[in-house]
Amino acid sequence: MIDSPLPKDHWAPYRASSDRWLFYALLVFLVWAPLPLGSNRPWARVLLEVGIFGLAMALFVLTFGARVWLTSASTKARFATAALVLWLGLGLLQLLPLPLYWLTVLSLSAAGQWTATSLALDDAGAPGYAPLSMGPQGSLIAWRLGLALTGIFLLVLLLVRSRRRLRLLAGTLVIAAVAQAILASLLALTGASRLFIDAAARAHGTFINPNRLAGYLEMAIALGIGLLVADLSEPGQASNWRKRLRACVRTLLGRKARLRIYLAILVIALVMTASRMGNTAFFISLVVAGAIGALSLRRSPWPVLILLVSLVMVDVLILGTWSGLDRVRERLEQIVLTEDAQYQLGVRATAYLSDYRWFGSRGGSFYAVYPAYRNAESIPLHSAHADNDLLEFQLEYGVVGVVPLTIVVLLSVAAALYVLFSRDDALCRGMAFASLMGIAAILIHSAVDANLHIPANAALFMILLALPWLGLTLGRDRG
Repeated sequence: MIDSPLPKDHWAPYRASSDRWLFYALLVFLVWAPLPLGSNRPWARVLLEVGIFGLAMALFVLTFGARVWLTSASTKARFATAALVLWLGLGLLQLLPLPLYWLTVLSLSAAGQWTATSLALDDAGAPGYAPLSMGPQGSLIAWRLGLALTGIFLLVLLLVRSRRRLRLLAGTLVIAAVAQAILASLLALTGASRLFIDAAARAHGTFINPNRLAGYLEMAIALGIGLLVADLSEPGQASNWRKRLRACVRTLLGRKARLRIYLAILVIALVMTASRMGNTAFFISLVVAGAIGALSLRRSPWPVLILLVSLVMVDVLILGTWSGLDRVRERLEQIVLTEDAQYQLGVRATAYLSDYRWFGSRGGSFYAVYPAYRNAESIPLHSAHADNDLLEFQLEYGVVGVVPLTIVVLLSVAAALYVLFSRDDALCRGMAFASLMGIAAILIHSAVDANLHIPANAALFMILLALPWLGLTLGRDRG
């Protein structure tokens, strides 16, 4: 008996075409995100969230009823995705009104605060209901942004189905960062204001703060170096002097030369931000990721080592001298920890942390809770963020909320290391290198800044977390 053929999927060409346009739409939103002040304004943040939610809904409708809609990368990243979903679930739980007795068991400080304000008591004065969050409105905003960022992570895993799309994603983000760097540098040099961008001595581009631009550029530089490492890692085939000459000309006029120029522009803009920890984080991440990358590249480590050394020597020591490296050094010399407001904030946050150790005060509530713990002589009354993402995440989400986020980062770093040491695909290794360097840079910088609370920077960070999972699978599956 001959088996009957499987029914033909007449919608397959339509799905492929729509899938491609969804990918291009995702690129548009990622390029747009840093333009309106890093999307760090309510209307810009909502616009980014609506766009990501719309793309996710369109992708769901497009793939509904299809035989296979999950990619190999999304399957590999199932534990990281589960950790993000768990984190979102905990955030939603902390927004729900709970009986005051439950609240007392989960967070005695939160119960005490709600009882002191009488908001957790009913009309008769009996215990009522209250959420774990000490700032429900801000927590809802933070939860919605977290949902959008998780959507970006999943959209990258589901839409980047080929090496061509992976290179296009990284290349588009690098070019967008180059445009940002050129704009920031020109405005800083001319001292002229344009539209909503105020003139300042330090380059800040379309971001409100130079340190935020530095965080964005660190991750973009990592992507650019990853692309260049991918090109340098490809084995050469020059067997005689003619082929070597042609290869040299292609290098001088081709994609590698353009990438090298892009990296020089990005590094100059990074130096012109005069961000102390931004430049420090760039150097440390470059050295650490470069050492790991050099050990993992079995075929052609010398071109990669030369590239990394040239980034430090040429871009920073020479070009940086012309564009503000002295200013960075002066600002580094001015650091006095005992008089620094960030240091005082960390000291005062000890009591805050002990009161909300396990569940935190919930995302977006720092501005409402911290004034009770602040030192009025050294810290302003109103502070939207702690200028220390690592500390603020611990204060707002507690141990229970930080653990899932830590798991996601550790799993992505482990995946990046696995790709570097096990795969032969040059592009996948280059993107793993970019992920490793970018994650290290932004985490180091976040120890003294609020980069991960800026939607544009957080979105780029989620892409860096997704890249290693793409590197595990792309090029292995055919068809």
